[in-house]
Amino acid sequence: MCEFNQTQVTHIKLLGFRGLYKFRFFLFFAFLLTYIMILSGNILIIVLVSVIDQLKIPMFFFLKYLAISDVLLTTTVLPVTLEVIIKDKVEIPLAGCITQLYSAGFFSSLQCFLFAIMSYDRYLAICNPLRYPSLMNAYICLQVIIGLYVFVFILVSSEIIVIYRLNYCGLNYIDHFFCDLGPVVELSTSDISGLMLQDFISSSIAIFLPFAFIITTYIWILVTILKISSANGRRKAFSTCSSHMATVCAFYGTLIVVYMAPSDESSSYMNKYKSLLYIVVSPLLNPIIYSLRNNEIRRVLHKTLVKFRTFARK
Repeated sequence: MCEFNQTQVTHIKLLGFRGLYKFRFFLFFAFLLTYIMILSGNILIIVLVSVIDQLKIPMFFFLKYLAISDVLLTTTVLPVTLEVIIKDKVEIPLAGCITQLYSAGFFSSLQCFLFAIMSYDRYLAICNPLRYPSLMNAYICLQVIIGLYVFVFILVSSEIIVIYRLNYCGLNYIDHFFCDLGPVVELSTSDISGLMLQDFISSSIAIFLPFAFIITTYIWILVTILKISSANGRRKAFSTCSSHMATVCAFYGTLIVVYMAPSDESSSYMNKYKSLLYIVVSPLLNPIIYSLRNNEIRRVLHKTLVKFRTFARK
């Protein structure tokens, strides 16, 4: 409960990019163009994997759900960000702010586990090719996706319930372009020591455990590839996981910059701009990397473009 001289917070004001208001139209169109590119690239991946039989294999099945997570993550954040940019500040209900926080946490955590499952898929394909068809069939892949959604839902919901029950009194604005965990929790007048411990445990489970698993699987993959006698065989084996390695490096590189960088007095201000890395940069790079580095995607795109041009000329 709030003290008698404090006001219960019912709405949160997002201050956005203070000091850049005179560049609001440039920022608005830059973010809008980026959002359109993210939607276009990831939706293209989703459609291709769903329609083209050649891409209906486990690796691309998980890639489709990674693209879905990218679309939903950016859609959770960027439309509000565009409104904040054009209006300089936006006021949203506290419940809506926490809902946005939940959605962003859910889809970003889901991506970590998807990258781990995709690395396991590559491990089986390269290190245990004889068992691959039985361990990575369509039924098992679907069960894995359902299990991931349920697990991440429980993991993120347990923390969000605690955040929702905190008292929010007095200040009702945050210097951010969306409802991120740190700025929202800083508004609370409750004791958040237990929440911080819970967040550390949840982050370790959602971020560091998958990352450690990915590192372990790729060590075994590298050892297996080095044992291949022919250079052509090593090159072919490495090419099957190069695009996944590139997306993992891009994704976890952004998370390391955001969460592992040294904190200082301006860390909360800088985290606002660092958040753009995993909200915007990673979802933008994923379809580009897979389009440029994956032979199957490139071939399907080429065939699709040829068919489209042939149809357009008729």
